[in-house]
Amino acid sequence: MVNALDELTRCGHEIIFASARPIRDLLPVIPEHMHGYPLVGGNGAFVANHKHIISTVHFEEDVKNEILAIIKDYNLKYLIDSKWDYAYTGSDNHPIRRNVDPQQRARQVNLDSMDIIVKIVLLDLSDHKVILDEVSRLPIVIHKHGNEGILDISPLGIDKWSGLQQLGLQDRSFVAFGNDANDISMFRHAHTSVMIGNHLELRSYAAEQIPADEMVITSRLLAFCNQEVAAAASQASTKSTPR
Repeated sequence: MVNALDELTRCGHEIIFASARPIRDLLPVIPEHMHGYPLVGGNGAFVANHKHIISTVHFEEDVKNEILAIIKDYNLKYLIDSKWDYAYTGSDNHPIRRNVDPQQRARQVNLDSMDIIVKIVLLDLSDHKVILDEVSRLPIVIHKHGNEGILDISPLGIDKWSGLQQLGLQDRSFVAFGNDANDISMFRHAHTSVMIGNHLELRSYAAEQIPADEMVITSRLLAFCNQEVAAAASQASTKSTPR
């Protein structure tokens, strides 16, 4: 798949990675030669380009304090990100923990030392509905992760499309591949939206659907490059056709 992405760049396309992970945790899962590509992390809360974070959006102080009060009142486990460092109280065996700062680029700190909070993930929610009701009254964005007992919380107005706008993208000017509900904002504004796998909420916003198979995904990526080649060949043929 990396070769397909490289081929797309050779064809003149710009590759942008957009993820729920903060930039810190996105970098380890993409090839090193792509670290300077435009990146949207934290579902839009972090934006980076040319290996520099160019934008972060954090919770307003009053909203932050209300969320922290809920965490304290219900003794909730969490992963909380500041601009780069993080606080974590979940189990070391939690699947999310394995993806947090695997290259030790940041520091794990106490929550009390964080002045700014950019992203909050609430973990192991035994009473999911009660906590959801509590946080839903606040001006925030909430992503639910199926039956995993996880709530992913961002500041109001933050989603992947808002992150793409920070990079200068215009409505209907890009192709989006995605597989989860946090991709809906991108799909709404994409020229072409391709859903990988089958996600119930995302399905109604997808122009296309393909299976979560690497060969199929690679083939679909390369098809966009082939379209460019065919269009260029057609244009050249038109220019060379005698009147």
